[in-house]
Amino acid sequence: QVQLVESGGGLVQAGGSLRLSCAASGRTFRTFAMGWFRQDPGKEREFVTGISVSGALTNYADSVKGRFTISRDNAKNTVYLQMNSLKPEDTAVYYCAAANRDWGPSAEYNYWGQGTQVTVSS
Repeated sequence: QVQLVESGGGLVQAGGSLRLSCAASGRTFRTFAMGWFRQDPGKEREFVTGISVSGALTNYADSVKGRFTISRDNAKNTVYLQMNSLKPEDTAVYYCAAANRDWGPSAEYNYWGQGTQVTVSS
């Protein structure tokens, strides 16, 4: 089992940057593929990006390609989401999640963090 805690959200102006972190408990972090999702009130939760167990493979939603970067540090049990050139439509609660089989948007994510709010003002 793994517990996930996100941090780094906040209010930023359009064009700005934020870096989200997701700290995982437990020594099995390196066996999980990780993903970031987001959800705005009234909308369905959407996949943002995912990273494989080793970190060698990544996948991004078209809406964030070229602006967001996912990375992981297995020694620190942490996954990161660097968000650049933020837009008002990026406003949402961002969640990290862990999958113990497969990776990417089609994986079954078994564990979820509590979420961190990102608000981008125009």
